[in-house]
Amino acid sequence: MQELYYVGLDVHKKMIAYCVKRADGHIVDEGKVRATRSALTSWGSGRRGRWIVGLEATMFTGWIYDFLKPHTADIRVGHPYMIKAIVAGKKKSDRLDARTLADLLRCDLFPTCYMAPEKTRELRRVLRHRNLLVTEATRLKNKTASLLMEVGAEYSKGRLHSRRYFNELVGNLKEVPSSLLELLHLNRESMEIFERNQRRLVDELVCHPELRTRVERLMSIAGVGEVTALTWALEIGDPHRFRSVKKAVSYCGLCSGQKESAGVSKRSPLSKQRNKHLQRILVEAAKLAPRWNPQLAAVYERERERGTNYNCATLAVARKLVAYLLCVDKTKKAFEPREVA
Repeated sequence: MQELYYVGLDVHKKMIAYCVKRADGHIVDEGKVRATRSALTSWGSGRRGRWIVGLEATMFTGWIYDFLKPHTADIRVGHPYMIKAIVAGKKKSDRLDARTLADLLRCDLFPTCYMAPEKTRELRRVLRHRNLLVTEATRLKNKTASLLMEVGAEYSKGRLHSRRYFNELVGNLKEVPSSLLELLHLNRESMEIFERNQRRLVDELVCHPELRTRVERLMSIAGVGEVTALTWALEIGDPHRFRSVKKAVSYCGLCSGQKESAGVSKRSPLSKQRNKHLQRILVEAAKLAPRWNPQLAAVYERERERGTNYNCATLAVARKLVAYLLCVDKTKKAFEPREVA
């Protein structure tokens, strides 16, 4: 039987520090390798025996994980927050970090986090880029209003971004610098490009064969649209990794952190340990969903009757929405609403 080695990788943009240890903690090899496919191929070809790899989750982790996975007995991605708590010390360097990762692996203390399949991560990248385009389009809309306010021009806020109204408004502007008109048209053209491209990306994702059926099933919940369904499907990945609704709610960042000591339990504001993409989309959806979903509207009204403020009532709706989405996703059945008493 081949000997088992434990490899800790401290990944950076250009370099990867590595440390190879036996089960008894003896260092077999350590050093640095360039963060390129060719360099990793040369480095991996010299490895003997079976090896388990551990690396921290960063923006560079995905391609390294996919590249090394076929060549290892096991490869694990560590939760950065948990690893930070474990390895906090007076001295810190790339070499020491790689050694610590190898030690966590061989002692079975490595805090592994979920790594979505490569195809899911590819589609998720597209959706997150779409969100970037929406953000940039919104910035341009705000800038258009700002340019008009700078010269004291009157405009209708609700109609400003309508193409016909915008053209009429700009055509009737008088006693304004010519450079302002040029900037307004430039803003408008850029905004339309961003909005057109983000719409194209959404349409492609909705029609994707791996997502179409799942998204349609999630959209059977009244108040859940294309973007909410896509964000849930791609950010959650496999819904069965959540044993309960509470676990999913915590992952979405819709509950507060808990601190307990000496029998005294305290709740802090919403935890920062969450999937920020899901949190934002679910909160936005919870503000609008009660208009079309009687069950969610009843949740909102019940919370308001208890005296909670608007934000807390919206969070209650978002948590109920998570329960609906998780149930539909796990059972693979369309949502069947119950009558509201």
